Amino acid sequence: MMFRKINFIALLMMAMVVFSCQNSQQSGMTESMDNGNHKGKVKEVIHTTSYTYLNLDENGSDVWIAVDKQEFREGDIVYYLEGLEMNDFKSEELGRTFETVHFIQDISDQPISAPQPTVMGSTEPLKPTLSKIDVSVEIPEGGTSIADLYANKEKFNGKMVTVRGKVTKVNTAIMDRNWIHIQDGTGDETKFDLTVTSDDNPEVGDIVTYWGTIGIEKDFGMGYYYELILEGAERLGN
Repeated sequence: MMFRKINFIALLMMAMVVFSCQNSQQSGMTESMDNGNHKGKVKEVIHTTSYTYLNLDENGSDVWIAVDKQEFREGDIVYYLEGLEMNDFKSEELGRTFETVHFIQDISDQPISAPQPTVMGSTEPLKPTLSKIDVSVEIPEGGTSIADLYANKEKFNGKMVTVRGKVTKVNTAIMDRNWIHIQDGTGDETKFDLTVTSDDNPEVGDIVTYWGTIGIEKDFGMGYYYELILEGAERLGN
């Protein structure tokens, strides 16, 4: 009788240990989800001119993500924050259609600090990592500088303007348009870049002139937020 009692106590203690471990694991999983990080192991790497496509194993699930072109190796462990999900996305360059691909801005080999909630319970818009380059581009006749657009954005909101700048970054075929970053050398250390959406597909380094409609405080979701943007732009002869 005593032997059975001891066995029961031992089994109870073991069960408590197992339950405690399970709770600890679940707590860790909740923490991982709460901080916004996805974690995956790279299974396949495909490079294009502008992007690197990664096929990830995330807890047994097959996930495709796309990031700005950079080096990865099969077997790498990566962490990333939620991006823009595109369904039935066709890469013209690859001649391939992805059932689902996530376009990611934040990726690292270490967990990433997620954007902090705002007072409304949402997250602060993500801002692309950009650097001001040493360039001086002549303002076209009848055109406007990037600095002037930022300084008077409310006045220009909804208006057609002409701008000229040097292309510093191009993201192609996202939401049925190309996303082009240009600089003209004007503006301060935080407001020097203008994002242009267009069917045009310039090369990084090109000097381009665009005519389009200014929009302000545009939030396309998933971190694609722009204080100032030139939309539906047409490229003019330089």
